[in-house]
Amino acid sequence: MTDKKPNKILKYTCVDYRTEMRLLGMRQQLSNSQLTDAEKKKLQNEIDQLEKEMGLT
Repeated sequence: MTDKKPNKILKYTCVDYRTEMRLLGMRQQLSNSQLTDAEKKKLQNEIDQLEKEMGLT
């Protein structure tokens, strides 16, 4: 019996790292109590979009 699935090697690039750090920073900003509701909503929308682009949602 042979496995017909190709071996996938995932590459983790500096772009991936930078995107993850951007997401982390945005999440930390969101927890900042000094933001207005409008700023929090805008930031949450940006987080949602970035997560979608990264395939996390």
